[in-house]
Amino acid sequence: MSDSITHHDAKRHVERKLGFFIHLAVYLTVNGGLLLLNLLIVPGRFWAWAPLFGWGIGLLFHGLAVFLSAPGATWKARMIEQEMKKHQRLQSE
Repeated sequence: MSDSITHHDAKRHVERKLGFFIHLAVYLTVNGGLLLLNLLIVPGRFWAWAPLFGWGIGLLFHGLAVFLSAPGATWKARMIEQEMKKHQRLQSE
């Protein structure tokens, strides 16, 4: 059982990393297009900073959540474990 949990956790972490890289690719593609559009259509007024900045903040937090070990993650895992034990106790009674 322990091996399947480890495999499940590893699979989930890889999926989260892939999700971040897809997010990054979409960010670069869309914002690169907006930047190009801004420079070609209205070169005197730089408006592309708004989506670059706003979406960049979201991308930053997405990256932090994926690549940094958040202290809340272990707390959440302990709560899930406690809930599973509680559920198993109730079923055994």
